[in-house]
Amino acid sequence: MKRIVCLPALFLFANAFAADAPVSPSAVPVAPVQEVKKEPPRPLSFFVTSEGLGKGANLGGLAGADAHCQKLATAVGAGNKTWRAYLSTQAVDGQPAVNARDRIGKGPWHNAKGVVVAKDVADLHGDSLDAARIGNNLSKNTALTEKNEPVKGSGDKPNQHDILTGSQPDGRAFADGVDTTCKNYTSSAADGSVRVGHFDRTGGGNVSWNSAHGSRGCGQENLVATGGAGLFYCFAAD
Repeated sequence: MKRIVCLPALFLFANAFAADAPVSPSAVPVAPVQEVKKEPPRPLSFFVTSEGLGKGANLGGLAGADAHCQKLATAVGAGNKTWRAYLSTQAVDGQPAVNARDRIGKGPWHNAKGVVVAKDVADLHGDSLDAARIGNNLSKNTALTEKNEPVKGSGDKPNQHDILTGSQPDGRAFADGVDTTCKNYTSSAADGSVRVGHFDRTGGGNVSWNSAHGSRGCGQENLVATGGAGLFYCFAAD
């Protein structure tokens, strides 16, 4: 008597065996991993000095203030830029006035976190109606030092929100003959005055970031007494 082999049964058995067999990794198609490109961080181009020179408003003139900006920036790896202090000087002894807005480049400017504080000079100073209405992005949260650290402002101890500028709200020098720059940042006397702004936009009366009020003297103790520490803004001009 002949044996009859059931082919369908054998076929099912073979398929079941194949399903249980291990699969070679090379036989399984693997989808290519797509690399996620991260946008590089914006380079540092604006900061509040983490420390002053310790001589009140005597910064050694614009040259000394610029050198301080350059030194602090170099210490955090950003010395490959040309740094300028945001300071205006007044016309004296035949020398013309210098406007802070004219010496800081064109922007945009980014803080140590890469956040834009202003797109350009007009945005920084509110030159247009829209810019004046919206305002720049400079505040206590964005006005960081070169070390990516916050500056002590109103409500902190000590309050150091007075930032030396010697400037009017539009970033230009005062031209009324009254000293608002502590003799163009060469005096640390107990008398005299320098115009300061409030980086945190707080305080009584005018809370302008660059032209809030005058200091009560030019010495370090005088600046501390009015809520400052001899700090100033630094901008990359290139």
